[in-house]
Amino acid sequence: MAISASMVKELRQSTGVGMMDCKKALTETDGNMEAAVDWLRAKGLSKAAKKSGRIAAEGLVGIFSAGNKTAVVEVNSETDFVSRNEQFQAIVRNIAEVALNVGDSVETISNADCAGSGKTVSETLTAAIATIGENMNLRRADVLSVENGVVASYVHNAVADGLGRLGVLVALESTGDREKLNEIGRQVAMHVAATSPLAINVEEVDPVAVERERAVFSEQARASGKPENIIEKMVDGRMRKFFQEVVLLKQTFVVDGENTVEQALKNAEETVGAPITLKAISRIALGEGIEKKQEDFAAEVAAASGQS
Repeated sequence: MAISASMVKELRQSTGVGMMDCKKALTETDGNMEAAVDWLRAKGLSKAAKKSGRIAAEGLVGIFSAGNKTAVVEVNSETDFVSRNEQFQAIVRNIAEVALNVGDSVETISNADCAGSGKTVSETLTAAIATIGENMNLRRADVLSVENGVVASYVHNAVADGLGRLGVLVALESTGDREKLNEIGRQVAMHVAATSPLAINVEEVDPVAVERERAVFSEQARASGKPENIIEKMVDGRMRKFFQEVVLLKQTFVVDGENTVEQALKNAEETVGAPITLKAISRIALGEGIEKKQEDFAAEVAAASGQS
């Protein structure tokens, strides 16, 4: 019996299993939908569908580099335990490599072939869900590159090379010494990991955030009862401090605690042997922004024992 695309789609929607496995199941069962579902269950693949609704806020951030280009991805799982699973670590590495080659679109990465698996990234994750036993998903990715220079990286709370709970990329354009440039780039990446700046420079700060801060400062200043011209100066002063706190180049460099990041890069130009331009940064923290379910084990025990 010929297996149509619509049959494969129907089986995939009902089981959550990858398209290649669905097609194989239908082929093995001569197109019988119920038998195909049972075939997938027997192979342990349809378990993935039951787990797809679970909250996945743990996992790993992975980084992969080649030449003047580096990719960072976040792949989530349900528990921190999975981050120590070598199979999962290998999958995250492979997905980061895929991102380096195809770009930062989650959809494009998901549909691309995953190195060493013979499946797409999406199908590889689906198969891993069934074997490892937890919901997993590729949440986001970013890729930075430079014409001349380096994309330095830093992984915080690393569990293996290039894998951890927080990944930072720093793209530096320069024709200077690459090794020394990478050294200062890694230091800036560590700084970004610690401070989580909103933007590289003042011009890039979200105007909505700027106006919100200015409104708050204005209200606070007016409460002092001072004249309007004094209030304006007070607000300007507080805005300068705000930018020093959230703008990367204006922040005090955590490595030396004295210079701004902007000045530290300027100072590094002598060592590197050429001008340095901070082109871009990327900071991905594991589970950031995901609303995690709060477990109340006492309530669960009480409910299980019939107590209110």
